[in-house]
Amino acid sequence: MEHVNILNVTLLEPRQKHPAIFARFDQLLEGESLVIHNDHDPKPLYYQLLGERGNIFTWAYLEQGPAWWKVCISKNISAGNGETLGQIAAQDLRKAQVFRKYGLDFCCGGKKTVAQACAEKGLDLAAVAEELRQADKQLSARPLPYSDWSLDFLADYIVNTHHSYIKGVLPDITAYAGKVARVHGDRHPELLTIHQLVTEMGQELSSHLLKEEQVLFPHIREMVKLKHARQAFPVQYSATVRQPIDVMETEHESVGRSLDIIRRVSDNYTLPEDACASYSLLYRMLDEFEEDLHIHVHLENNILFPKAIQLEKELNNVNA
Repeated sequence: MEHVNILNVTLLEPRQKHPAIFARFDQLLEGESLVIHNDHDPKPLYYQLLGERGNIFTWAYLEQGPAWWKVCISKNISAGNGETLGQIAAQDLRKAQVFRKYGLDFCCGGKKTVAQACAEKGLDLAAVAEELRQADKQLSARPLPYSDWSLDFLADYIVNTHHSYIKGVLPDITAYAGKVARVHGDRHPELLTIHQLVTEMGQELSSHLLKEEQVLFPHIREMVKLKHARQAFPVQYSATVRQPIDVMETEHESVGRSLDIIRRVSDNYTLPEDACASYSLLYRMLDEFEEDLHIHVHLENNILFPKAIQLEKELNNVNA
């Protein structure tokens, strides 16, 4: 007879209930389940579990009162189940740190599965999958529910957080790249390459952000307004959000390639023995810039853009 993992929380003191459930959940292997017995609807637990562990479980009511509430919580299978890097990162951003550690591109390359990405890089899939499982247990700050936000709010967040960051920090990175290249470039010629790439990125991103802020994002906001008003596109409307999104994704890939080259020629931002304070600061700023850009592009490529395309389809169906 199959063993059923049951936790009757009515036998526990109130302050012990959630810690006991979390501890039992963390012990589950992927595909295993825990059944909770309670004397009231444990729905608040669902939101706490989602916030602190991410979207890594399924929640199914087996019984819904009035005397007993029974819920089956099953831990999802992560790697190798067909989910893409982008989808996994969208559900739980803690796992994006695992992808970054192994050099797995979850933003521009986010349409690949974990297995595909590991195979391309010659990585041990089992090792990566284990770290993804361990990420489930990290007691980090509650992840922001990007996927639950309205598209206009998400667009505003991207502008106010990531666009503002780029505008604020990239001029400083460019200045330091030039300074360090002038002082150390004769002994470390890779700095000349880094300076050139940073300068080109600055020019490309300046145009890129402008197109998003003045063309694409206003269009997305307008679509959200139409949806809320239960209105269709104007009859004369013929544009498609897919066109500017294709351009944005192509530009994301271009900047991503530049950062890949910078990381490679700098040997993962490894400082030489003669590095000065400015040299060290440049590499630290580049590393932080790359990390922020990965999140930035992930939010657009894997959440904002697909949902905008889907919203446009829904509005077009209203016209049909």
